[in-house]
Amino acid sequence: MNNVNTGGPGAAKAFGRLLRFYRERAKVSQDLVGKETGYSKSQVAMIERGERRPRGRFVVIVDELLGAQGALLEVAEEVTASGVAAWFEDYLAEERRASAIHMYENHLIPGPLQTEGYAHAVFNSAVPSLEDDEIEAGVSARLARQQMFFRKPAPLVSFVLEQAALTKPLGGRDVLRKNLLHVREIAELRNVTIQVMPENRETHAGLNGPFVLLETAERRGQLVYVEGQGGRYFLSEQPDVGDVFARYGALRAQALNPEDSARLIEQVARER
Repeated sequence: MNNVNTGGPGAAKAFGRLLRFYRERAKVSQDLVGKETGYSKSQVAMIERGERRPRGRFVVIVDELLGAQGALLEVAEEVTASGVAAWFEDYLAEERRASAIHMYENHLIPGPLQTEGYAHAVFNSAVPSLEDDEIEAGVSARLARQQMFFRKPAPLVSFVLEQAALTKPLGGRDVLRKNLLHVREIAELRNVTIQVMPENRETHAGLNGPFVLLETAERRGQLVYVEGQGGRYFLSEQPDVGDVFARYGALRAQALNPEDSARLIEQVARER
């Protein structure tokens, strides 16, 4: 794992609040900030809400424009170092305190199960492309998430993975093989269950795409987290939450059992 400062959750929101404070104190509009930095008004608003990270010379320009005397530059270092997208920080905060975490993934090995080499391949595939420091910070943050498996008290963690996610050679065949062996090792943990959805299923409960289910302590609260091309959101109200939990139950019933899944993962690894 790279020893990169992973920053803290909420760094982007803290920067956004500070940016808004200095902007309003200087009586400068979001429109003017956008014109001076090459951003749109809506993009400036997203940065102030902590939904987008500043890039390029944005921070240097606004620090001088708003008379922040280096304060925005200082806080921006924490934002850059956090290694996760601004919008993902809210999810990570929930994940860290969840007593149970369940993930369905259909096109790649999910973040908590990725090796360093595989994570590099994922970040290198980003469009628009990322800078080298963003990739390194992102990889470190992703690897740090694997602490979920070992924290105390140990959460219950389960995965349903499409077989196609285990055969896509991101980073090359050797990178994939090593990651498959890593997935097999994680599956041996007492608090982890990994199941594979075979390619020959004629009925399938996951056609709406990937999602994550989170349960709070003593199962008193449940959340659903969903990402897509145009956005990401939590579901917290019934009947939506219950519907997705029922969908996950159907996926687990349709997938191979954990023992057969482990054998399939080993077989795929041997074939790489």
